[in-house]
Amino acid sequence: MKAEGIQAASWLLIALPLAGAAILLLGGRRTDKWGHLLGAAMPLGSFAVGLAAFFQMLGYSGNARIRHLHIYDYFVVGNFKVDMGLLIDPLSISFVLLITGVGSLIHIYSIGYMAHDPDRRRFFAYLNLFVAAMLLLVLADNYLGLYIGWEGVGLASYLLIGFWQYKPTAAVAAKKAFVVNRVGDFGLSVAILLMFATFGTVQFAGVYGGIGHASQGTVTAIGLLLLLGACGKSAQLPLQSWLLDAMEGPTPVSALIHAATMVTAGVYLIVRSNPIFNLSPDARLAVTVVGAATLLAGAIIGCAKDDIKKALAGSTMSQIGYMMLAAGLGKVGYVFAIAHLIAHGFFKAGMFLGAGSVMHAMKEDVNMRKYGALRTVMYITFGTFFLGYLAIIGFPGLSGFFTKDGIIETAFNKGGTSGAVLGTCAVLGAGITAFYMSRLMFMTFFGEKRWDDDVHPHESPLVMTIPLMLLAIGSVFAGGFLVLGGFADFLAPVVGAQEHKFHWVSVPGTVTLLLMFAGVALAWMQYGARPVPREAPRGSFLTVFARRDLYGDALNESLLMRPGQWATRLAVYFDTKGVDGLVNGLAAGVGGSSGRLRRVQTGFVRSYALSMFLGAALVVGALFLVRI
Repeated sequence: MKAEGIQAASWLLIALPLAGAAILLLGGRRTDKWGHLLGAAMPLGSFAVGLAAFFQMLGYSGNARIRHLHIYDYFVVGNFKVDMGLLIDPLSISFVLLITGVGSLIHIYSIGYMAHDPDRRRFFAYLNLFVAAMLLLVLADNYLGLYIGWEGVGLASYLLIGFWQYKPTAAVAAKKAFVVNRVGDFGLSVAILLMFATFGTVQFAGVYGGIGHASQGTVTAIGLLLLLGACGKSAQLPLQSWLLDAMEGPTPVSALIHAATMVTAGVYLIVRSNPIFNLSPDARLAVTVVGAATLLAGAIIGCAKDDIKKALAGSTMSQIGYMMLAAGLGKVGYVFAIAHLIAHGFFKAGMFLGAGSVMHAMKEDVNMRKYGALRTVMYITFGTFFLGYLAIIGFPGLSGFFTKDGIIETAFNKGGTSGAVLGTCAVLGAGITAFYMSRLMFMTFFGEKRWDDDVHPHESPLVMTIPLMLLAIGSVFAGGFLVLGGFADFLAPVVGAQEHKFHWVSVPGTVTLLLMFAGVALAWMQYGARPVPREAPRGSFLTVFARRDLYGDALNESLLMRPGQWATRLAVYFDTKGVDGLVNGLAAGVGGSSGRLRRVQTGFVRSYALSMFLGAALVVGALFLVRI
């Protein structure tokens, strides 16, 4: 159905932040005084439009909630036509509200956080570009439009991670994120080409309408290629190595990447492509395996990080792993994947911005071993962070309890060996999550003061703490509102899920709760009940293994970078000795031959006369022999 009413103006969702980015970048220094205000106003405007479109959608029912808005004809080549349009449906509007709502709070927070940065205007321009690209990604009604937004998100993340480019670590981190994501982007681009080759279109409607007639091999290939793309953007194994280094960017960037934009793109891609994955059990199994492995890997990494932002980054890897696991389970799994994504957007944004508030008070020091007892001087930051902490560990009644327990129960309901293995991984991940998040809480806000002498912690200004309080409200209520409020019925036109009854008491839920309390208790015994040394002990092999990100960089270097270097050197050698040798050898042969032939042309008439005489003599002799 065609969009109408406020939904017909949904193009403003993308246009507003895109216009903000253009004005701030093209306006230059003339916009420095008010650029941050414009930058914060644009996503707020998009949020207002998205909220109005959402309430209009609630006035419809079933498939009537799916609306299309044609923008323009992107291009027409022969029989291949791509219409650039927007798809306003329950899935896209859920992402719109998350991106613009949480994104707006991060913009407002950034006004205070970046107050003394001379390039604050440029920072807000990049933030606006990030939001606009992500909105295009989730609103496009075809894979080509999605891909443009996908690459726009990659560009914006590169610019923001490396915003403080005078720091070598920030410049390297930005380049690393860009390069690693190119691997995933290659998978997505090939998947789109395969769709066009198979169906003659890249429109969602055309692809999903024809997917049932494609061969099983083609469907599985498309699904696996889409998964590769999702692994890059969502930092899932084996393309997770960029995420922890991305913490070199300003903290609001980390919050935006981890809560509302970049890392959620992969989950969106899988859920949006549910008609493809529904027809390929192998592709769905691959998604669940990647999710289960990553949720454990990220949790283990988070256990050993003393850098508060990197500990939270490991947490993001793990939580996105839960979402990928749920998405691979299909039907109800899609619902819990998106529900957990939205709930995670609130509590992870709150904790990242809370970490920024702590860093702001501690002179940008990120080492938790130099914190301690901050609850006594940063009441608002501590209170809001504590609520986010309870939500992420799955404390009963808070957001994570509903969404994460729903994922665990759905995994066990899959049945068979695979269901038992996936469910067990999810339960173990919940226990480890409780440990490393409790470790972070105790090292930062409890225990004795371990501050440097020149550090005097203080609470952040209201422009930073008000967003924290609003995000804390979402950390408490978002999960329960979604799971108990009929979110499955809302998403049904897109994912076809049936309403799922949440069980307050179940065997997997009880085991998860016990492991959660065990993780908290273990962290308290190690980091709360006794002093935390300011210098990290050497630790066991497992500790070192986790501190080095499970040797992910070393593995990528061994499997990808070194072979790539050898392949490049071989190609250069072949080009130099083979291709260039052949071309240069041929040129040298022609040059040498022409040099020798040139000697025949002396320029002396007597030589030419002698040549003519000898030639005539040969001709006469030949004729004489023929007559004989």
